[in-house]
Amino acid sequence: MDQSVKRRATSKPIRNLQWLVALPLMAVLFIHAGPVSARSAPDSFADLVEKLLPAVVNISTSQKVSRKGGHGFPDFDLPPGSPFKDFFDQFKKHRKDQPEPSEKATSLGSGFIIDKSGLIVTNNHVIDGADQITVVLKDSTRLEATVLGKDEKTDLALLKVTSKKPLPFLKWGESKKVRVGDWVLAIGNPLGLGGSVTAGIVSARGRDIRSGPYDDFIQTDAPINRGNSGGPLFDMQGRVIGINTAILSPNGGSIGIGFSIPSQLAKGVIGQLQKFGVTKRGWLGVQIQTVSKDIADSLGLDEAYGALVAGIVKDSPAARAGFKSGDVILQFDGKKVTESRRLPRMVAETDVGKKVRVDIWRAKKNRKLWVKLGELEKVDQVALGDGKRAPKSTAQNFDELGLSLATISNDLEKRFKLADDVEGVLVIDTKSDGVAAEKGLRPGTVIVEVNQVKVKTPRDFSEALKRARKANQKSVLLLINEGGEVRFIGLKLVKG
Repeated sequence: MDQSVKRRATSKPIRNLQWLVALPLMAVLFIHAGPVSARSAPDSFADLVEKLLPAVVNISTSQKVSRKGGHGFPDFDLPPGSPFKDFFDQFKKHRKDQPEPSEKATSLGSGFIIDKSGLIVTNNHVIDGADQITVVLKDSTRLEATVLGKDEKTDLALLKVTSKKPLPFLKWGESKKVRVGDWVLAIGNPLGLGGSVTAGIVSARGRDIRSGPYDDFIQTDAPINRGNSGGPLFDMQGRVIGINTAILSPNGGSIGIGFSIPSQLAKGVIGQLQKFGVTKRGWLGVQIQTVSKDIADSLGLDEAYGALVAGIVKDSPAARAGFKSGDVILQFDGKKVTESRRLPRMVAETDVGKKVRVDIWRAKKNRKLWVKLGELEKVDQVALGDGKRAPKSTAQNFDELGLSLATISNDLEKRFKLADDVEGVLVIDTKSDGVAAEKGLRPGTVIVEVNQVKVKTPRDFSEALKRARKANQKSVLLLINEGGEVRFIGLKLVKG
């Protein structure tokens, strides 16, 4: 997997084709596992495909790209005293007065019609930056398209074309009902060849490929290549359960690992783009991280799940509702938060302005908070603190932890390139074989809290360790800041 590369499935000109090499046959032992309830593959997909193909479209885009160093000449300066300097200075001045030459870049993708009036769904990266968008129907009719709305976070876009006749359209399916192993069809415009159909199964669900904050992809082995981006993934009833978006491949071609945005996520986004032209997502205003086993133990949780609140945005809905750093969000609006990465999507899919009950874990007890959600798209970046620097730095070694700490002075702020609003005590050195280094602490890390109590000096840190040891704690919970990223870690205590 390390050698593989995530690629958007947008088509580029074919440069070369690689032939597949047949694998040697292998003997397989089949073990009878008892009767199972599963649908077999149809003898043919032809009848289904015949109904679906007219509503799947090819999308061609073009944009003007300025050619660097216009007119084909490089943009450079000659040294003073050169006999050609005056000539080139005059030439450059003349060139600036001329319109800069440009080239037209084109790309190909896919899309599908969701309404007879001409609404078309595709990927944002298919049409991003385009000066002109052309939709090509199955009968080769070409229609100019306009963008009604787009969303970079989910890589979705909604287009509109005008047709003299009603257009065939597709219906959404329920992606949440799709099971791993179910048959699926993909239709699109791979490698610019035109409408093509491939079949496969759902290989996995809930995939996070780190392309955005709401990743929840359906993985399929139905062959998907560049140019399939924006095309539909169908169930066996011909309903759209996904939008083909990306592939994992070392060479840009299909190796049987493709990813589709689930319809459950896409429907809400497309509905908002149709209604408002933009998305309107719920906003809580917390920075969160995963609850590891060490962190769960330090907080007294029996099970490592939920979303740990590492920071709270000032004047956010969470701040007004009484959330605190160190809270673990266990349930949101009655739904269990099984993993921290699920929470952003749960919040985003909740209506702006709705009052929601949130179940949290605080001070080894279950609590309930009520929060009225804000709107994510209207949020400005807000600093979490505004502390002043100490004029001089005081330092202290914690040999048992392999750690050296100092107060943050102006000099240390510049040396470690810290933001001017960061508060805490600064790690200035670690021992490679110490417990602090094992947990990822390094020079430049700022320890903000120990066991949910703020620390600003090495002495504060020392006092916090004493309290923890007196309470017979085996580890302490540290809130750290690394380059603006705030997170918790559990640090085992060693006798000092």
